[in-house]
Amino acid sequence: MPQSREQLEANEHQTLAPYAQRSADSRGRAFPEPPHEWRTDYQRDRDRITHSRAFRRLEYKTQVFLNGTGDHLRTRLTHTIEVAAVSRNIARALGLNEDLAEAIALAHDLGHSPFGHKGEYALNDLMKEHGGFEHNRQSLRIVEKLEQKYPHHPGLNLTWETREGLVKHFNPADHPSKRDGFDAKSNSLEAQVANLADEITYYSHDLDDGLDSNLLDEEDLKTHVQIWRDTDAEVRTEHGALDTETRHYAIIRRLINSQVHDVVETSGRLIAEAGVQSADDVRLHDGDLIRYSDTRRTANLELREYLYENLYYNPVVHKPNLRAIKLLEALFGHYLEHPEDIGSQSRARIETDGLHRAICDYLSGMTDRYVALEYERLGL
Repeated sequence: MPQSREQLEANEHQTLAPYAQRSADSRGRAFPEPPHEWRTDYQRDRDRITHSRAFRRLEYKTQVFLNGTGDHLRTRLTHTIEVAAVSRNIARALGLNEDLAEAIALAHDLGHSPFGHKGEYALNDLMKEHGGFEHNRQSLRIVEKLEQKYPHHPGLNLTWETREGLVKHFNPADHPSKRDGFDAKSNSLEAQVANLADEITYYSHDLDDGLDSNLLDEEDLKTHVQIWRDTDAEVRTEHGALDTETRHYAIIRRLINSQVHDVVETSGRLIAEAGVQSADDVRLHDGDLIRYSDTRRTANLELREYLYENLYYNPVVHKPNLRAIKLLEALFGHYLEHPEDIGSQSRARIETDGLHRAICDYLSGMTDRYVALEYERLGL
């Protein structure tokens, strides 16, 4: 017999830390629904996210390398799955709600535009007189309004706690708590975990793709990035001579493991020092409790600076994305003059949200390849 939802909720009360967010204590959904027979609310959120159109489109959106430039290079979808895995591991180690952390991780990039951050910057510039564009806000907009899968409400009708977690860079003006009468200063620990897991995954796996594509030189990396140099030495000491691909994988794996260990150790200490005894104690605490140690943060900043200089702004990565941005700009201008050419769902929101926002929604939802196809179809 399957476990009932009540049994799963009881298990959470017995096994999770007091400061974890329990499913039974959810603030609920904007549109009330009867509970499921054998799934908790956060399990339902996770399933709704993975069944959404926005989630499926992540497969064809750029992570770093323009989509389609390499079969083994990461896409926005594979990045998202990796973030979810790291989130679950950290949440489990700290006694937090794994289902909530996973749901937030799976939804965190739903609002990303085509062509990665270059596409985000382009849309923000195009929308500067009309509210701007930021992918975290767009993720929240997607799950609250743009996904149309249910007959009685817009969006996915996710729980308050999952929507809370999508406000990645905490801004009181954006936070769901401001709409619902709770004066939060921080997000839940599960949301903080998903946020930091994104960073752990992003830089570690971008290293992997950069080396795999031969855009990063290992000897130069060893010279300029201490965390790589030290980890490489550890791998060579433990395993001796390895072929290049196996050694790179061993270093990346060790880098991720050491970062997760650092976060768990540091965060456990900070949580204990803060004395929080409930999920709302965490929200009322001023500042994140899920953090790197100062030493690790400094090492990561060195790695981040190196990646920006040698990978993200490498002409092989940078120039194709810049060319792709021209397609976005051309399409935006075309739709301003010909709003009849945007999709029917976006077109239906022109009256309520304005033409610029409707176009932005339509463009930000496109995959990399659909932008190119649409540009060609319209003869721009």
